[in-house]
Amino acid sequence: MSSVTMWRGCRRLWWAHSPPTRFPRPPPADARGGPVGSCGRRAYAPPAERKRFYQNVSISQGEGGFEINLDHRKLKTPQAKLFTVPSEALAIAVATEWDSQKDTIKFYTMHLTTLCNTALDNPTQRNKTQLIRVAVKFLETDTVCYRVEEPPALAELQKNEWDPVVAWAEKRYNVTIGSSTSILGPNIPASTKETFVSHLASYNMWALQGIEFVITQLKSLILSMSLIDRHITVEKAVLLSRLEEEYQIRRWGNVEWAHDYDLCELRARTAAGTLFVHLCSESSTVKHKLLQD
Repeated sequence: MSSVTMWRGCRRLWWAHSPPTRFPRPPPADARGGPVGSCGRRAYAPPAERKRFYQNVSISQGEGGFEINLDHRKLKTPQAKLFTVPSEALAIAVATEWDSQKDTIKFYTMHLTTLCNTALDNPTQRNKTQLIRVAVKFLETDTVCYRVEEPPALAELQKNEWDPVVAWAEKRYNVTIGSSTSILGPNIPASTKETFVSHLASYNMWALQGIEFVITQLKSLILSMSLIDRHITVEKAVLLSRLEEEYQIRRWGNVEWAHDYDLCELRARTAAGTLFVHLCSESSTVKHKLLQD
């Protein structure tokens, strides 16, 4: 595949879900400029904006992988490390983010760059085992496993929309997941957790960073793996993760522009995270010994 074809494919995959520019940008996560991650540690949050200081964006191959060039400058991470990614496809996607910026660089729209910075600098200092443990822990509070009994219309909607995804995951991974209306949530068998631990271990560290990012957006390991495994689309995954909110919107109405912005932003982040996982997996063989084709 040529670089031009790959660039166009990357652009279509996640630029289509970028939020409209007419919406205001979201406020910073907190006063120190960094969100609190799922395990309580502080992760990277990009600065808000700055004036564009470069004309041309290109990529080049170095000893450690593919690099991003802004004019004649090498892109660096927040910890001043050389910004180097493992695959040409990912480098093209990141370069596209930088090249698509106009007069102002809007860092909060550059999800792939932020994910690469996190993978390179590892600001939370977690190893592969810790990343997997955090991802699997989401099963205990997975969105699609928590059900309501009232109102009946929402309970029926959850059953009709979520049950097929849970059934697919149970068959695909040969596990038992289930659901519950209890505030304590479902009782996930230890064997199910062990299966997901083994499956996630087949991904490299970079891909695991992307998987955790997607899980955090959707609040669901099951939806995230269904999306990454190409069982459902980004639009479908986001809709299923917001099922109760969408039900309330249909019942009580939409808040002008706010709900639309939230939806577009969630789609953009989820699409970028999913693309990141696939592009990070290109340079290594992901084992699917646990899956039955």
